[in-house]
Amino acid sequence: MPTPADHLELARTESDGAALCRMADTPYPFVRHALAANPHSPPAALLKLSATHDCVWNDNMLLRLLAGHPRADRTVLRAVLAATARQLADGERPYAAILALAERPELTVEEVAALGTLHGASARLRGRLTRQLGRRRAHVGTTSADEPIAR
Repeated sequence: MPTPADHLELARTESDGAALCRMADTPYPFVRHALAANPHSPPAALLKLSATHDCVWNDNMLLRLLAGHPRADRTVLRAVLAATARQLADGERPYAAILALAERPELTVEEVAALGTLHGASARLRGRLTRQLGRRRAHVGTTSADEPIAR
């Protein structure tokens, strides 16, 4: 019978996408974190992980890992975007995930900027989000000015 430690090791080292998808149903948050950090995890597994819940700290960490995952596609990132919006509405602070989403070209600047307007977004988060999204705008040549995120 495999132990939680066996599941963790497999989540860290497995490269088979189908096996990683099956593992996304694990009840162990530390295994979900390892899956979200595994660069071989396919978008289907990442999408499953985006819908899981444990506790605030674990959820925030998981969303941060998913937001930065190299294989996260637009569907996964939109699910992470929705989950971070729900957490903000619930009074939580998924700020690291939001800032990671701001780096993702798969999401539009407007989609990510909307998070800064939600109840629960601190002034510090709005400022950092404005700067990060301003750099993205300047990089693609849409505008060079940092437009503040309204509250």
